[in-house]
Amino acid sequence: MSSLAISLITLLCLIGGFLLGRWLQRLLPDHHLSSESQNTVKLGAGMVATMSALVLGLLVSSAKSSFDAVNVAIAQNGARIIQLDHLLGQYGPETRAMRDQVKASLVARVAKVWNQAAPGASGLQAVEKSTAMMDLQSSLGTLTPQNDLQKSLLNQARQVSDEIWQSRLLLIEEQQEPVPTVFLVLLVFWLALLFMSFGLFAPGNSTVFVVLLVCAFSVSSAVFLILEMSHPLDGYIKVSSAPLLKAIELIGH
Repeated sequence: MSSLAISLITLLCLIGGFLLGRWLQRLLPDHHLSSESQNTVKLGAGMVATMSALVLGLLVSSAKSSFDAVNVAIAQNGARIIQLDHLLGQYGPETRAMRDQVKASLVARVAKVWNQAAPGASGLQAVEKSTAMMDLQSSLGTLTPQNDLQKSLLNQARQVSDEIWQSRLLLIEEQQEPVPTVFLVLLVFWLALLFMSFGLFAPGNSTVFVVLLVCAFSVSSAVFLILEMSHPLDGYIKVSSAPLLKAIELIGH
């Protein structure tokens, strides 16, 4: 299920909680809605609000960490690709085809990950299906160094390509950890209870309805942001492609 669909379900649950509270307000006898009852319900709602805020903060922090980690990994890979191209350029003209291959594969990957209109798999699937680095490592194996300098450059190129390969595998594995479903279910449940308590004692006027609708929309938007940042290569909110675009600009010359 997409992050947009989950956030819309959250919004409906919060609105449903408020409407349930309004229905209970009409159903319950007056002594259940006394000021003493209101104070008790407010205490309980405050406790639920505190728990919800803690879980929401934990999920935001976790999603932001995942987003930042992918950002750093992409910047590091961009720098390594520039370094790899420089090493291959120093090796000699026989690596021209490899350098062109690296640039072409990088252009194709950026188009697939950051341009949903590009044909084929997009987002994380495009990263998973990429075989560019394996092809390059096979090509490096065909080189025969003619002197100590070329031998040193070849060893460095192999090391850098291994680092890019390992970083790619780590990126793929880290994206296999979704937001815990239990956390989301409990968070939505607690928030629905909170909105039900709002509806239980809220006056029936349009101002209250609009304010609580805005609050429900804001909370569901936070859930949307959490889910989006947890998958930085897919969806509406993605990490920046600027490091790889700069690498494309610098390599191959």
